[in-house]
Amino acid sequence: MILVAGSANLDFVVRAGHIPAPGETVLGRDFETFPGGKGANQAIASARAGGAATEMLLALGNDAFAKPIEDSLSASGVRMHTVRVDDQPTGTAFICVADDAENAITVAPGANGALLPSHLPSLQGYSHLLLQLETPVETVTAYARAAREQNVKVVLNAAPAQELTAELLSLIDVLIVNKGELATVSAHRGGHGSVEQCLERIDVPVVVVTLGANGCCARINHEGEEKFLMQDAFAVMPVDTTAAGDTFCGVLVAALSNNLGLAEAMRRANAAGALACTRPGAQSSIPTVAEVDAFLQGKQTADPSPALPIHPAR
Repeated sequence: MILVAGSANLDFVVRAGHIPAPGETVLGRDFETFPGGKGANQAIASARAGGAATEMLLALGNDAFAKPIEDSLSASGVRMHTVRVDDQPTGTAFICVADDAENAITVAPGANGALLPSHLPSLQGYSHLLLQLETPVETVTAYARAAREQNVKVVLNAAPAQELTAELLSLIDVLIVNKGELATVSAHRGGHGSVEQCLERIDVPVVVVTLGANGCCARINHEGEEKFLMQDAFAVMPVDTTAAGDTFCGVLVAALSNNLGLAEAMRRANAAGALACTRPGAQSSIPTVAEVDAFLQGKQTADPSPALPIHPAR
């Protein structure tokens, strides 16, 4: 069973021809609200697209914005451990989605910032704890420390990007980042560089990097032996990339909790993330297990590359 501890937001989404530049006003078109937030998105992806028993620790305000989030999590089979916050509104996100499917997101954390170390439930019965950085980093660190003490695997999606303390890095079993987040996390060890160079600066057993249209890769450091995995992307016609990365994270952890190897977990996560890009919204775009299976049946040639030794930095 997986516990996701993290953020839950109500997303306010406007579609427009392009994302506004600084100081620019863009006339949008369609407007909709969707349940979102990295934590809630990943919990739903784990349950709905990953088929794993999933629970979530989240904080919500006493307002109307909370109900759509709770309804969405409940409908996906996610059991909630809800902290109700009286003096903060439910978290919100304001999203502009461009016609090329790219997006720009501004988050008002609200109640998410009230999630405290003391709110963590007992971790008995969980195999993995999945965390993100839309809640206070001190709380994230405390949760990771508690999981390590109880032999629960710690997975951190280091988003939004920020530098991580040495203590938090030492508590992580699997780190999931995109290229920008990878550069930020590795910056304290000597600046930017290639994906491979950045990976070599991060002392975490498994680091998975999402590469957008180029798929994803992973570096495995096991007992001093390093291996590298590469998974090509699946070609789709994107509509909205919101929550594609969250879908990837949730499905990856669900696959690992179901004892699949990392290569197959990456393949399933990549497929689910690709499908999420073909639909609007955050949680509304997350596919089911059956849809991921059907998609993969038509993509049998897109197998992950075999594990190879990492080449020295160039």
